Amino acid sequence: MANLDYPVSLRYSSDHEWVETTENSAVVRVGITDFAQEQLGDVVYVDLPDVGETTTAGESCGEVESTKSVSELIAPVSGTITEVNEGLDDTPEAVNTSPFKDGWMYLVELSDPEQIEALMDSEQYQELIQSEEA
Repeated sequence: MANLDYPVSLRYSSDHEWVETTENSAVVRVGITDFAQEQLGDVVYVDLPDVGETTTAGESCGEVESTKSVSELIAPVSGTITEVNEGLDDTPEAVNTSPFKDGWMYLVELSDPEQIEALMDSEQYQELIQSEEA
């Protein structure tokens, strides 16, 4: 198992997405975790929601296609998409090489900022990963 990164500044969903608050606390950046990208293998295509679409926590909002499989992108929070990472159209491998920086997926304006509190912190997420691998 590779040495995976779990930044403590982020919150995590049980579906292996990370959420980062931005300068505007009502808007968060979303991507898939280091663990998720490692499980997927080489990412070759990312299908992201459209700007203006609404997401519902726990529901599919896109797909990540790798050389191994196609996985649904499950929204960790509810809200409205305000921006997508268009760079992933040309360089989907950024999800593998830089999942927390260049490989982010989209920005969402939260329908309820309190929902961030329901997500896991870094330590809780690492415990989830360990329980899934056991």
